Amino acid sequence: MRFNVPNALTLFRIVLVPVMVIAFFMPYPGTNVVAAALFAAGALTDWLDGLIARRYGLTSAFGAFLDPVADKLTVTVALFLIVQADPQPFLAIVAAVIVGREITISALREWMAEIGERARVRVVTIAKIKTIVQMVAIIVLLYRHEKIGSPLYQFGEWLLIVAAALTIWSGAMYVRAAIPVMRERDLDR
Repeated sequence: MRFNVPNALTLFRIVLVPVMVIAFFMPYPGTNVVAAALFAAGALTDWLDGLIARRYGLTSAFGAFLDPVADKLTVTVALFLIVQADPQPFLAIVAAVIVGREITISALREWMAEIGERARVRVVTIAKIKTIVQMVAIIVLLYRHEKIGSPLYQFGEWLLIVAAALTIWSGAMYVRAAIPVMRERDLDR
């Protein structure tokens, strides 16, 4: 296992998760800003670790494993916090769609890698756009969780709905890319 700067940034992102949770539940003014800033810092380190790994050839098996874990953990916990603070059915459904897609696509990628077909489910551009919209939505919703119903909070809700739509779209693209392999594997049996 190689330990390098991208892996350190990914581990830092994981460490930020419980700190974000603590900040979110602190009973003091301004902790919503701290929780949103911690999530934003995690989002920036996600972008930065990938950039450094690619630019300087610092990719590793450990990083390839840990980075998606950190991504899913951070987003899932943040969505749980948002739904817990504002338990609207539509927010819970949107969060379930996002988390469900992440679990499904992670399993699909794992299976495709196991059979040597990982290249067929590479990250698509729409998934990158989805990630950006999702990160901005979560930052806005964490920041404004104390002011549920404000125009900025409503903007965050709309962004999260857009992120969920992009989630479904990009997930469908991954599944569509994998279907021929699944059919081929079924025919071989």
